[in-house]
Amino acid sequence: MKVHVDWDLCEGHGQCEYAAPDIFTIDDDGDLTVLDEAPAESHRKDVEQAVRRCPVRALEIED
Repeated sequence: MKVHVDWDLCEGHGQCEYAAPDIFTIDDDGDLTVLDEAPAESHRKDVEQAVRRCPVRALEIED
């Protein structure tokens, strides 16, 4: 599994960080950081939830 972020769409809402804090974080400037671009399968449910929660649909999972 690989996490893909469309940086042109991302607005830093932070819903991904809420859903998958081990994978995503929003820094003090409000910018998204992907902590793990290829997370283990054990994180799949959290990453899927992060994708669903993104209000601008900036996230996707590549298998």
